[in-house]
Order: sequence, then C-alpha cells, then structure tokens
Amino acid sequence: MTTTSSDRAHAGAPTSADHQFSMDELAAVIARDIPSGSFVNLGIGQPTKIADHLPAGSGVVLHTENGMLNMGPKAEGDEVDPDLTNAGKVPVTELPGASYFHHADSFAMMRGGHLDVCVLGAYQVAVNGDLANWHTGRPDDIPAVGGAMDLAIGAKDVYVMMTLFTRSGEPKLVPHCTYPLTGVGCVSRVYTDWGVFDVGADGMRIRETYGISARELAERLGMADLG
Repeated sequence: MTTTSSDRAHAGAPTSADHQFSMDELAAVIARDIPSGSFVNLGIGQPTKIADHLPAGSGVVLHTENGMLNMGPKAEGDEVDPDLTNAGKVPVTELPGASYFHHADSFAMMRGGHLDVCVLGAYQVAVNGDLANWHTGRPDDIPAVGGAMDLAIGAKDVYVMMTLFTRSGEPKLVPHCTYPLTGVGCVSRVYTDWGVFDVGADGMRIRETYGISARELAERLGMADLG
C-alpha cells in the first residue's frame, strides 16, 4: 500500500511523499505512529530524533536504558545539563513526572516486557523480522550490542529506523540476514528513507513509499512479492 500526501496531512506527519525522506522527516512519521500512552525506548543514533517530534499531549513516556522515565526532547542552550543524558550521551530534557533509577532496574523493565515499543537502528532486517544491528561480522569492526538484544525480545513492538540502502547501494532489507543476529523474528515494522514496511505472519508488505512507487521499490529490492 502507498499512503498519499493527503493521508499523511490528516495524520499530522510530513505531507510530501514525492521525495526520499530525510531522517528528521522519518522521525516525525514514527513519532505520530506511536500509540498514545505507550512506554517507548529509542535506540542510540537516529531513533533519538523521534523525541523531538512527539506531539504535545501524546502521553508517550520515553524510557532510557541508562535509567530514566519520561525523557523529553534534546536539550538546547541553557537547558543542557551534563548529568542529564540519554543512553547515547546526548543531553536531554525531562518532562513533568520524570523519574530516575538504577541501570539494573532499567534493564529489568526492558527484559520484563514492560515496554510497548522500541525503535532501533539496523545493519540488516530480514523479511521474516530477523534483526541484525550489533555487529557486521567483519574482524576489524567493533561489536556494539548495548541493550539491543534485551529490547528486541522485551518490547511488545520492535520498530526499525534505518536507511534502506548502504552507501554502496546494497539493500539492508534482505531475504535472510548475513550479519550476526540480534533477535529472531522480532521486528514488526521497518521505517526507511524510501518507505515503510510491515512484518506480519504472512510476511513483509510495503505500507507506504516516499519518492518511488511500491512496484519500483519492490523491484529495486529484488523482492517482487512485497507489494
């Protein structure tokens, strides 16, 4: 399915679907797709941009694995407190009712199934929802698992935010992951700069596209059955 500009305008997200989306535009789309009242963890890197696009009154409570609930947007100027950061060490703000706790308690929340949604980056996502985001497997690369495995198996819904192609043009959405897995069949939706994909019991389907038709996108990925 390809969502039109008018559909997105009604939802309050970016209204132009005639171009490849930037990561900031994509963050706004994800922010408006997160159900109201959800408890959400935003992975290190691009997913942290989502915090800056959550609409006021959404009721979404952001969790950070370094021990905070009800995190606000990125801190700017005089708001910056070096002791108040997200898990990626980016200065953030706090919202009314924010609370702090031990790192171990934070991971207990993640592992215990208390998060409704997590948004992670990825090296690869397979069409069955397998996730690879902690290591490329190359000997000279540094593994960076962090809390990704805990989030992948602990959150009720796992969203991925990533560019759809590598710098060399290789698809990151693949039939089978070739990198070491973070989680098996854990991803429920993939947000990319060229489109959004839903993962269900019957496989992966294109939810919407940006700057390209669903047919063209499926062809570029070499997966004709995605449409």
